[in-house]
Amino acid sequence: MNIQNVLRNKTESIAPKIVRQKHLAEKIVIVDGLPGCGKTLFSPIVAALDRVELLNYAFEIEFLCRLFYLNKIEEDAAIAMVRMLTDHKLYQTMMGRETNFRYSDLSSVFKDANPWRYFKRIFREGDMAIPERIKKERPILNLTTHDLLSVSKPVFTGLAERLVFIEVIRHPLYMIIQQSLNMERLLDNPRDIQIYVEYKSHQLPYFAHGWEELFFSSNSIEKTIYTIERMTHLTNDLKESLSDKYLSRIITIPFENFVLDPQPYMKRIEDLLKTNITSKTRKVIKKQNVPRCKISDGIPLAIYKRCGWQPPEKGLSEKQELEKRRQYAIAQGAGKDAMLVLDEICAEYERKCTGNIF
Repeated sequence: MNIQNVLRNKTESIAPKIVRQKHLAEKIVIVDGLPGCGKTLFSPIVAALDRVELLNYAFEIEFLCRLFYLNKIEEDAAIAMVRMLTDHKLYQTMMGRETNFRYSDLSSVFKDANPWRYFKRIFREGDMAIPERIKKERPILNLTTHDLLSVSKPVFTGLAERLVFIEVIRHPLYMIIQQSLNMERLLDNPRDIQIYVEYKSHQLPYFAHGWEELFFSSNSIEKTIYTIERMTHLTNDLKESLSDKYLSRIITIPFENFVLDPQPYMKRIEDLLKTNITSKTRKVIKKQNVPRCKISDGIPLAIYKRCGWQPPEKGLSEKQELEKRRQYAIAQGAGKDAMLVLDEICAEYERKCTGNIF
């Protein structure tokens, strides 16, 4: 038997375990939540903490975890890939590579609280100098993800105590406009670079797995309502499956509570990340109009307007602002069953997360 046959037989009979035992990134913070939850408010604030890097969107990790959730990737490979991708992102960031200099983007260097460090890096020594610089400067990798927590088992297993996971949650009625617009604009659109599954010769987004027929037969606003319900339950199931070691790495932040009183949450983030709130952090918090008197009183960014944001109506109470958004769901064609689901998830959120705000 020649060497080619030996190698072929070995490859076919034994699948090796994929590992990555050492790491570059000592601390990773992930800001995550459903579309419309307010991640774009939190990410710049987190980036303004001492030693925290410019926000990076971690689409590769999202895709990887979704494929693992769909049983398309082995667990050892998923865990090793999470470790590799986080180290690769930090290495590239410290090298001045793959850094966003597009002026208007939220993840742009120009939107960071400390932009000059990224201009300096592109002229500094790289390659072999990077691991030592990471040890000296102790940077905190800052990732922003989209509905990752529900499928995040490889992230917690792979990063363990190095991870701080910030879960941003929000009242469902404050998320339905953006999510319904996403359903209309992105589904089956080549611009939506997403994991899809096949159903009746059609493609559906990964999160419709297990309830394909209901998703397929619903209109955009109903798809939104059912998606929020199912993603919330899927996330809760994932959290129930995690050990206390991993649960202790999660900070759950109700958007409404944070914008009215950010201090308790900022203190916990500061402590878990072992970093410090600085004058730059406080400046960014103020720029985000936090704390504010009214929950919906955000800043008029173009991206918010594109996603359906409108300034609060003068004279309306918090409860009336919610009712306005409930009427939007009815006007968009939400049926009786979908409205029952919407009312249930809203009541559950208010009971568990916001106390007497509404």
